[in-house]
Amino acid sequence: MNFKTLALITAIIMFVLGAGYLLAGTALVGRWQIQPTEGVLLLARRIGGIYISLSVGFFLARNAPVSVARTALSTAIAMGTLFLASLGVYEFSAGRAGAGILVSAMVESLMAIGYIWFLVKESQDEKKRRGL
Repeated sequence: MNFKTLALITAIIMFVLGAGYLLAGTALVGRWQIQPTEGVLLLARRIGGIYISLSVGFFLARNAPVSVARTALSTAIAMGTLFLASLGVYEFSAGRAGAGILVSAMVESLMAIGYIWFLVKESQDEKKRRGL
């Protein structure tokens, strides 16, 4: 999978999540069996804004050539999604979230794996290009 495809998939996922948190926060946090209090919904709407911003960023970066910036973006999303997946599993294990959070953790894990795979492949390609 190339960066353009991965960035487009990321943009779509982030947009859908962002719109969901903005427009249907009660349903999203309900999937995790968390009470949709006013405070929780306030945070959900703010997270929705972040996800939509990330969506726009990945959509605009989809044609970025190999660069330090593209590697940084890929590394950041790999680490971020891996961290979110780990937190989801932890919160489920601690009994603070229901099984629905594991679906989110699975999607986050797949995104992390996709970006890690891409970063490893890009590094190998660069080594080949340099003749190392």
